[in-house]
Amino acid sequence: MSGKAQIFKQTGVRWLWLALVVFLGDIGIKFIVMENMGYGWANRIEVLPFFNLLYVHNYGAAFSFLSEQAGWQRWLFTGIAFVVTGLLTYWMSKLPAAEKWNNVAYAMIIGGAIGNVFDRMVHGFVVDYLDFYWGTYHWPAFNLADTAICLGAAMIILDGFRKKEEEK
Repeated sequence: MSGKAQIFKQTGVRWLWLALVVFLGDIGIKFIVMENMGYGWANRIEVLPFFNLLYVHNYGAAFSFLSEQAGWQRWLFTGIAFVVTGLLTYWMSKLPAAEKWNNVAYAMIIGGAIGNVFDRMVHGFVVDYLDFYWGTYHWPAFNLADTAICLGAAMIILDGFRKKEEEK
């Protein structure tokens, strides 16, 4: 077995299929939203008393962070995504494939980051479509990529607590 095949089989790189699933799911849903929904608040679809589907453009990061800036943030967030993707892929190459928790977390972050970078590079903005609210307060709209990034980050944080418990 070649060295590259061994790295793929025995390390966390094996889990990059999950990043691909997140990426393809994200851009697929965004394509459906862009092709089938009218843009903006007036065209929202109420799904539940606390949840709407809508089609909006986000020029910032997750949950519209820095979306009101002059455009420089597109390149900043793209650069950050490339650096983070490279680091996480490297770390996955050092983790055993059996270390599922961290490999899944890293793959989810990678897939989400690449999904949002794709939007920024192709459209100049990120497509958001999930709108959760309580009464008149609406959380900033987000998408599958944002969800995967946040879940992956939460898993990394929880892993820190798990390891502290194991040490006791």
